Formats: sequence, C-alpha cells, structure tokens
Amino acid sequence: MTQAMSTPDPFEIFLVCPPGLEHVLATEVAEAGFDAPVVSSGGVTIQGGWSEVWRANLCLRGAVRVLVRIGNFMAFHLAQLDKRARKFPWGDILRADVPVRVQVTCKRSKIYHAGAATQRIETALRDSHGLTLSPEAEIVIKVRIDDNAVTISLDTSGEALHKRGHKEAVGKAPMRENLAAMFLRQCGYDCVEPVVDPMCGSGTFLIEAAEITSNLQPGRSRDFAFQKLASYDAAAFDTLRTDRPEITGPARFFGSDRDQGAIRMSTQNAERAGVAPLCRFDVHGAGEVTPPDGPPGLVIVNPPYGARIGNKNLLYPLYGTLGETLKTRFKGWRVGLVTSEPGLAKACALPWKPQEAPVAHGGLKIWLWRTDALR
Repeated sequence: MTQAMSTPDPFEIFLVCPPGLEHVLATEVAEAGFDAPVVSSGGVTIQGGWSEVWRANLCLRGAVRVLVRIGNFMAFHLAQLDKRARKFPWGDILRADVPVRVQVTCKRSKIYHAGAATQRIETALRDSHGLTLSPEAEIVIKVRIDDNAVTISLDTSGEALHKRGHKEAVGKAPMRENLAAMFLRQCGYDCVEPVVDPMCGSGTFLIEAAEITSNLQPGRSRDFAFQKLASYDAAAFDTLRTDRPEITGPARFFGSDRDQGAIRMSTQNAERAGVAPLCRFDVHGAGEVTPPDGPPGLVIVNPPYGARIGNKNLLYPLYGTLGETLKTRFKGWRVGLVTSEPGLAKACALPWKPQEAPVAHGGLKIWLWRTDALR
C-alpha cells in the first residue's frame, strides 16, 4: 500500500553530512533546537514539518543537503513500481511548471536495474501528473529500492549547502565550508577566541569562524530548491530569516599565505560575506606566522596533502617548519590540522591527541589532528 505525505504533519527529514561527522552534526542540530536528532550512517534524522526543512537549509552549517522522506511503498517488479508510482500523490509537493529529475538506487531487491526503474518512474510522472523531466533540473527525486521497499525522498537544498552563496573565489583544493564549520566545532571554537590560519587559501576557516561569531545564517545569501515546491510559503520562510547585524572590528581572525592571489581571494570572499572588519589577511609563508596581540586561541590549518596537488615527499619539510613555528611562538594556543596523510601530521612533531575517525572528503579520507594548549 502506498504511503505518502499529503498533510503538514511531522515527517522524516534526513540531514546529509560527510561520513565521519555524523555525531558532530547531531550536536549542532540539537543546539539549533531541532528535536531528537538520530544519528545514522551519512547523516542525522529529525522529525518536523516544512518550517523545519526551511530552517535546516538556512541555518545548519554542517549539513550538506536536507532530504525529505515524502513516501514509501513495496514493489516486487517493474509493473508494480509503475502502477504505484502513478498513484503516488506527486502533486501535493511538486509543481507542474517546475522540471524534475529522478535518481534511483537498487539494493537487495527483485527490481535490480536502476535504469529501468528510473524510466518507469519518469513515465509515471509525465503521464499521471504532466511533470517535465530534465537532467539539469534542480528538483531531484531520490528513490531508494532496498529489500523491495521503495523510499521516495526530495532533495530540498539544490546546490550543496557548503556553497553559501558569497564565496566566489576558491583555490586549487579548497576547504568546504561545512567541513570547516564542523572542524571548528571539534576544535572547541568558542566564538570568543582569536583564530589564526597560516595557510589560509581562500579564507574558509576564518570566514566561517567570523560568521559563527557574528551569528550570521549560513544560507542567507543563496536560494534553495524548496522554493520551487508547491509546499513553499515565501512569507513564512521570510520570518525565519534574521536581520544582519552591523559588523565592526577589531580583527579577530588572522590569515596568511605565501600566495598573493590567495590573499586577494580571501579578502574578496570576506568582503562578500560581510565579515571583512573581523578578518585580516597578510602575505607570508607559514614559517613567518606570529600570534596576534592578546590572549591565545586556536590555530587551524588545511595544508596541502600532496594527494592531488604536488609531490607528498616535498611536503615533509613544510610540515616540520610549521610544527616548529607553532611550538616556538604559539605557546598557550590549541592547534587543529587537516590532512589525508598521517605521516605529514606526525612530521609537525606536535603533541597530538589520539587520532579520531577519518572523514570522507572528495574521494579521500582526511583526519582532523588536534592538540590541547601548547606548552
């Protein structure tokens, strides 16, 4: 029997995150006031209505996407899938004037051919509700057929949520904003302390920290796929947006890079994000970095790994120099370092805490290495 969402009653919302950061996201979700987050592989599940969907997209820093479970039914063969897909109340949520695309995965089911299943569902969408299919459509219907159970979800985000909408300039291997936010959280960033990034690239760590401190909503500068759904209420969504505060200095977030182009990118990105008064960027190498005046805080850095860019063996001296600089000049500061190569982290010779679980990122496994306050 087909089960589908046709009322504003609470439904299942799945918040996608990089594997390895599920518990970190769950903490953020709970702190943001969402009820009873449940951790599972690849994300966090909550219950709620459309206002929770909108708020999750607008306000959560660690999520990659927000998926809504809109229905489920059993199907043991393609004809049954076709029949039940035609009866499914797509019109409760989808607009006839907005194109959609379908993505199907099959696992442990009698329907084992994802392409054939996709074709049946697309035909049902066209024939039963007059919907337009497009491979470039922003509205994505995700269908999972697992053990003959068909679960239908909608991607309500559109572009991945790490694309905040105000960072146009990026380097060769940028740190994604959602990862930066989660790593800052893991490092115990308290929204008060200064933050230093001695290899700042396009400035992601510092801009993210400045936004968190300023209580800026991460999705404030972008649009979302849910704005093209039949369930969207523009006036109700506007009530969730907060006014932007006037941001003034002094600077508390300090970035440096030996590449003049990176500093130019960082500066422009901070200006677009509206946090430039809180950030300062300088051109020099990691070995020349010095702490700002005032109390100690957090050094967080995403050095090159050598996995995609350059030769890994040439990076050991760089990591060694960075470690020596931090030990010598940054006593009292905590350090967070991201790399895919444990050997490079160890080359820093810093008093790392026990290594945590890896995080899946762009086909690599990366780790966040952390210290307590350096002595």
